[in-house]
Formats: sequence, structure tokens, C-alpha cells
Amino acid sequence: MSMGITDLRPGVKILLDGVPYEVIKGEHLKVAMGKGVEKTVLKNLLTGSTIPRTFRDFDVVEPADVVYQSCDFLYEAAGDFNFMNTTTYEQFTLPAEAVGDNKYFMADGDKVVVMFFNDNPINISLEPSITLTVKETPPGEKGNSVQGGKKPATLNTGLVVQVPLFIKVGDKLRVDTRTKEYLSRVSE
Repeated sequence: MSMGITDLRPGVKILLDGVPYEVIKGEHLKVAMGKGVEKTVLKNLLTGSTIPRTFRDFDVVEPADVVYQSCDFLYEAAGDFNFMNTTTYEQFTLPAEAVGDNKYFMADGDKVVVMFFNDNPINISLEPSITLTVKETPPGEKGNSVQGGKKPATLNTGLVVQVPLFIKVGDKLRVDTRTKEYLSRVSE
């Protein structure tokens, strides 16, 4: 089953030269006396690199057969991340290059969604925001709360984010997984 260039919206997975890509950005441009072109930015799901690519109206694009499966993140050892499929109980590893900065949003025992291509794990998919715990942060200074000051906080996964002065050790925070920014404090 093939796709036309009008189907190339952000989030769509396609296959180019046998490699799965995700459309990050797409812009349809009208060309004089033609049907138009689709200018895209594609993310290689195997390496994480991005490339610009322009598709013409006569180009045929194949969808990538990417499957998502729920897995448990077990632990990290020697740069490899170990997971277990919650359906089949099979264990597998992903190298640090495949996980990338997503490592800052996983703690041992967390549930994650892993992308599989041709029955091989290639990457993980995260929710837009996730709850993490403050492991270390300096105390806030009295009198500065009106200014809306910020201070660094180290979270339980090693991620360092800028937080408001009232945040203290042990607080649970919502963090945006795309921008790595503090969103809010989670009340228990």
C-alpha cells in the first residue's frame, strides 16, 4: 500500500531505501503549472539523524511497518538499556545511541513503549510529559518568590531542569519530554 505526498504529515512513518523515517515537519508548496511539492524534514528512526527531503506530486511513498509494544525498562548496564516485553516476557537491549536523551525520562521498572521495525527494537516512544522526583536542589531564598526566580534541580533520572524557588527535594514534577522543561509540581 503506497501513500501520496498529501499523506506526509508530522508523525507519519515512511520507508525510504529500506530505512524507516518519521515525518517531523511537512509543508505543501504550490508550484506554477504543477500540482505542488511537499517539503519535509525526516527523522531516521534507526540513527536519530534528521534530513530534509522534497517530494513531488508523482512520488510514491511506502509506509513503514513500525509496531509499538509495551515493555518494562529493567536497567542500564555498560551503555546498553535492558527491556522486557510485557506480553512475551522476552528481554532485549537497545544501545545508548538508539535511546538518546530519552534516558532522562526512564527509571528502573518504568513502563515504556518500544518501537519495533522488522521485529527488531529500534527506539522508544515517550508520553509528551512525565512525572519525575527531585533528588537534589539548593534551598530557595526567602523574598525571591515574587521575582519568579529559578534554580537548578537534579531529578531521579539525572536530568537537570530549571525550577521555581519553592521546589524542594522529594517533590514530584511534570516535565516536558520534548523540551526537557519543568511544567508543574504534582500534588500527591
